[in-house]
Amino acid sequence: MEKTFALIKPLAFQKNLTGSILQKIAESGFHLRAVKSIHLNRNQAIEFYMIHQYKPFFVSLIEYITSGPVVTMILEKENAVEELRQLVGHTDPHQALEGTLRNLFGVDKQKNSIHASDSIENAKREMELCFSKLETA
Repeated sequence: MEKTFALIKPLAFQKNLTGSILQKIAESGFHLRAVKSIHLNRNQAIEFYMIHQYKPFFVSLIEYITSGPVVTMILEKENAVEELRQLVGHTDPHQALEGTLRNLFGVDKQKNSIHASDSIENAKREMELCFSKLETA
Protein backbone atom coordinates (compact mmCIF):
# COMPACT_ATOMS: atom_id res chain seq x y z
CA MET A 1 0.00 0.00 0.00
CA GLU A 2 1.16 3.49 -0.86
CA LYS A 3 0.53 6.65 1.15
CA THR A 4 -0.24 10.08 -0.20
CA PHE A 5 -1.18 13.48 1.15
CA ALA A 6 -4.19 15.70 0.50
CA LEU A 7 -5.30 19.08 1.81
CA ILE A 8 -8.81 20.53 1.63
CA LYS A 9 -8.37 24.23 0.96
CA PRO A 10 -9.88 27.13 2.96
CA LEU A 11 -12.87 27.96 0.75
CA ALA A 12 -14.00 24.32 0.55
CA PHE A 13 -13.61 24.08 4.34
CA GLN A 14 -15.55 27.33 4.82
CA LYS A 15 -18.33 26.13 2.49
CA ASN A 16 -18.65 22.96 4.62
CA LEU A 17 -17.60 20.64 1.77
CA THR A 18 -15.17 18.58 3.83
CA GLY A 19 -17.64 15.73 4.45
CA SER A 20 -18.61 15.49 0.79
CA ILE A 21 -14.97 15.46 -0.31
CA LEU A 22 -14.04 12.83 2.28
CA GLN A 23 -16.98 10.69 1.20
CA LYS A 24 -15.85 10.77 -2.46
CA ILE A 25 -12.32 9.86 -1.38
CA ALA A 26 -13.60 6.93 0.71
CA GLU A 27 -15.89 5.76 -2.10
CA SER A 28 -12.82 5.64 -4.35
CA GLY A 29 -11.20 3.06 -2.08
CA PHE A 30 -8.80 5.24 -0.12
CA HIS A 31 -8.17 4.48 3.54
CA LEU A 32 -7.93 7.54 5.78
CA ARG A 33 -4.85 7.06 7.99
CA ALA A 34 -4.70 10.51 9.60
CA VAL A 35 -6.74 13.70 9.40
CA LYS A 36 -6.68 17.04 11.16
CA SER A 37 -7.74 20.60 10.71
CA ILE A 38 -5.04 23.25 10.99
CA HIS A 39 -4.56 26.91 10.16
CA LEU A 40 -1.26 27.28 8.31
CA ASN A 41 0.77 30.35 9.20
CA ARG A 42 2.71 32.22 6.54
CA ASN A 43 6.02 30.41 7.19
CA GLN A 44 4.37 26.98 7.06
CA ALA A 45 2.59 27.92 3.83
CA ILE A 46 5.82 29.16 2.22
CA GLU A 47 7.57 25.91 3.15
CA PHE A 48 4.62 23.86 1.94
CA TYR A 49 4.43 25.59 -1.47
CA MET A 50 8.16 26.35 -1.91
CA ILE A 51 8.08 24.39 -5.17
CA HIS A 52 6.09 27.32 -6.62
CA GLN A 53 8.15 30.14 -5.12
CA TYR A 54 9.24 31.60 -8.47
CA LYS A 55 5.85 31.41 -10.13
CA PRO A 56 3.71 34.54 -10.55
CA PHE A 57 0.84 33.16 -8.46
CA PHE A 58 3.00 32.32 -5.41
CA VAL A 59 2.08 35.38 -3.30
CA SER A 60 -1.65 35.01 -3.90
CA LEU A 61 -1.41 31.26 -3.22
CA ILE A 62 0.21 31.93 0.17
CA GLU A 63 -2.44 34.54 0.99
CA TYR A 64 -5.23 32.15 0.07
CA ILE A 65 -3.91 29.05 1.85
CA THR A 66 -3.41 31.05 5.06
CA SER A 67 -6.84 32.73 4.86
CA GLY A 68 -8.57 30.06 6.94
CA PRO A 69 -8.42 26.52 8.28
CA VAL A 70 -7.54 23.59 6.04
CA VAL A 71 -8.01 19.86 6.48
CA THR A 72 -4.89 17.77 6.01
CA MET A 73 -4.95 14.03 5.52
CA ILE A 74 -2.83 11.00 4.91
CA LEU A 75 -4.48 8.52 2.58
CA GLU A 76 -3.50 4.97 1.70
CA LYS A 77 -4.26 2.81 -1.33
CA GLU A 78 -2.43 0.88 -4.03
CA ASN A 79 -0.91 3.46 -6.40
CA ALA A 80 -2.28 6.17 -4.08
CA VAL A 81 -0.50 9.20 -5.56
CA GLU A 82 -1.64 8.57 -9.13
CA GLU A 83 -5.13 7.40 -8.12
CA LEU A 84 -5.73 10.51 -6.00
CA ARG A 85 -4.43 12.81 -8.74
CA GLN A 86 -6.98 11.26 -11.10
CA LEU A 87 -9.78 11.63 -8.54
CA VAL A 88 -8.83 15.25 -7.86
CA GLY A 89 -8.70 16.24 -11.53
CA HIS A 90 -7.20 19.14 -13.46
CA THR A 91 -6.04 22.21 -11.52
CA ASP A 92 -8.64 24.35 -13.28
CA PRO A 93 -12.10 23.10 -12.18
CA HIS A 94 -13.55 24.26 -15.51
CA GLN A 95 -11.17 21.90 -17.35
CA ALA A 96 -11.42 19.05 -14.86
CA LEU A 97 -13.26 15.93 -15.95
CA GLU A 98 -16.84 15.57 -14.80
CA GLY A 99 -17.09 13.89 -11.40
CA THR A 100 -13.57 14.80 -10.25
CA LEU A 101 -13.27 16.62 -6.92
CA ARG A 102 -12.15 19.86 -8.50
CA ASN A 103 -14.96 19.71 -11.07
CA LEU A 104 -17.52 19.10 -8.34
CA PHE A 105 -16.24 21.44 -5.64
CA GLY A 106 -13.72 23.90 -7.14
CA VAL A 107 -14.22 27.57 -8.01
CA ASP A 108 -11.10 28.46 -10.01
CA LYS A 109 -7.46 27.40 -10.43
CA GLN A 110 -6.44 28.61 -6.99
CA LYS A 111 -9.67 27.90 -5.14
CA ASN A 112 -9.90 24.41 -6.58
CA SER A 113 -11.00 22.82 -3.28
CA ILE A 114 -8.18 20.32 -2.76
CA HIS A 115 -4.44 19.80 -3.06
CA ALA A 116 -3.04 16.35 -3.79
CA SER A 117 0.63 15.42 -3.78
CA ASP A 118 2.10 14.93 -7.24
CA SER A 119 4.78 12.38 -6.31
CA ILE A 120 5.73 9.95 -3.57
CA GLU A 121 8.59 12.25 -2.57
CA ASN A 122 6.34 15.32 -2.28
CA ALA A 123 3.71 13.29 -0.42
CA LYS A 124 6.32 12.32 2.17
CA ARG A 125 7.56 15.92 2.49
CA GLU A 126 4.03 17.33 2.82
CA MET A 127 3.01 14.68 5.36
CA GLU A 128 6.06 15.52 7.46
CA LEU A 129 5.21 19.23 7.32
CA CYS A 130 1.66 18.69 8.60
CA PHE A 131 1.87 15.57 10.79
CA SER A 132 4.18 14.26 13.48
CA LYS A 133 6.46 11.31 12.74
CA LEU A 134 4.12 9.10 14.77
CA GLU A 135 1.17 10.07 12.58
CA THR A 136 3.05 9.45 9.32
CA ALA A 137 4.38 6.01 10.32
